[in-house]
Amino acid sequence: MPTTQSLFSAARPVIAMIHVGALPGTPANKLSLSAIEKQAVAEARIFRASGVHGLMLENMHDTPYLRGQVGPEIVAAMAIIARAVKRTSQLACGVQILAGANLEALAVAHTAGLDFIRAEGFAFAHVADEGIIQSSAAELLRYRRAMGAESVQVWADVKKKHSAHAITADVGIGETAHAVEFMRGDAVIVTGTVTGAAPRRADVLAVKRQTRLPVYLGSGVTAANLKRFYGAADGFIVGSEFKQGGQWSLAVDAKRVERFMAAHSKLA
Repeated sequence: MPTTQSLFSAARPVIAMIHVGALPGTPANKLSLSAIEKQAVAEARIFRASGVHGLMLENMHDTPYLRGQVGPEIVAAMAIIARAVKRTSQLACGVQILAGANLEALAVAHTAGLDFIRAEGFAFAHVADEGIIQSSAAELLRYRRAMGAESVQVWADVKKKHSAHAITADVGIGETAHAVEFMRGDAVIVTGTVTGAAPRRADVLAVKRQTRLPVYLGSGVTAANLKRFYGAADGFIVGSEFKQGGQWSLAVDAKRVERFMAAHSKLA
């Protein structure tokens, strides 16, 4: 398996989020699959032209999310879209399927030729909007081995946003990250409490102290606060900052992407 950092052309890569349109069969769906694919590919072209180092696809418009699994129609649609994005961008690409559908995300990544997945509930359980999300590490990595998909990395959220962590209140975020490493994860993702909220720098540093895995920031990083986090993290997953008005649900704003990448280049 390639190392996480070898996937990218930069030491602290910027990974742009593609929030795939609501997929067929979900309550908010309005577009055909071909139209959703066309939209995702167009965003991939904007991101590539703006100089980002990688992409991640996510079915964030599929609210309300199912807990821990999705149907074959979502897997099929995400695989088609992901493969088109990968071919168009020629960048390192990952995928997350909400909520906690980690096996399905791995299947999509393997069939579409992606490089990593983002997994919620990899180590320790938490309570999400959808209910209790259990640890998936053991089943997920056995599935990866059975499929021969070991080139697909698993990046695991710790103390994930939009979740309650009272049931693991006596387990610090650094200890949780250490558990991800012990359970053979490939990278750790630290977030704020909600989409668009920056993580606490103290949390990032606590994670860095207790794991040797690469640490990515998964929410709330902006052109304005990038300098504060740049030396503390190994990379940045950026969604809301790249959208019109900083709203994740709106269209990509190429000027905002370029502004962020200019700020990143000054720090490199």
